[in-house]
Amino acid sequence: MHRYQVSVARLIVVGLFIGFQAQAQQIEIGAGLGGMLYKGDVSPELNPRFVTPAGNLFFRYNFSRSFSMRASGAIGAFRAEDKYSSDPLQQLRNYSFRTNMNEVTVDFEYNFLNYKPLPKAKNWTPYVFGGIGLCQYKNAVAKVGGMLMFPLGIGVKYEIKRPWSIGLEFGTRFSNNDYLDGLGDRTFGNATAKNATGNPALRDSYSYTAITVSYTFYKIFCP
Repeated sequence: MHRYQVSVARLIVVGLFIGFQAQAQQIEIGAGLGGMLYKGDVSPELNPRFVTPAGNLFFRYNFSRSFSMRASGAIGAFRAEDKYSSDPLQQLRNYSFRTNMNEVTVDFEYNFLNYKPLPKAKNWTPYVFGGIGLCQYKNAVAKVGGMLMFPLGIGVKYEIKRPWSIGLEFGTRFSNNDYLDGLGDRTFGNATAKNATGNPALRDSYSYTAITVSYTFYKIFCP
């Protein structure tokens, strides 16, 4: 009877170990380094001249080969200057700003190719992602502000050597905010002039492009 109990206990331990190992293959942690770019009243288009360094840390849970959920935190900044615009009204306004940014996001990813948790699989895939996030921003006008935003983007990841992967990602954070540049409805001189305020129809957004490195927990060693 004692031997039977020992055998059952061993089977339970082995089963739990296999279960934990399978779950571990779904867990991934990583970091990214890149830059942020602003789009709004001061820079209506993404201008590489204004790219500003940024970085992030993330936790990814792979539900299946196709679907993942990711939680991420990032810090960075973005800036722009009217003097580089070809619009004479912007040159007349001659406004510039820098905004520091902290964000947390949760998004879902869809892999176009099967990203298999197998020892000899050649894993790579393009993917798309979308979700929701919160950010805190600070500039000379809006001392501290916060907003809800919606990240949407594309990327590609490649497992260079198990358990390490690298990736390249581009995403835009859309918002209903017009104060990321500190401009909004702020007036400059004559409030009736066309260059007196920001464009209320153009909401501010910013993008984040990053190279990422991640580690997938493929094995749990039994003590």
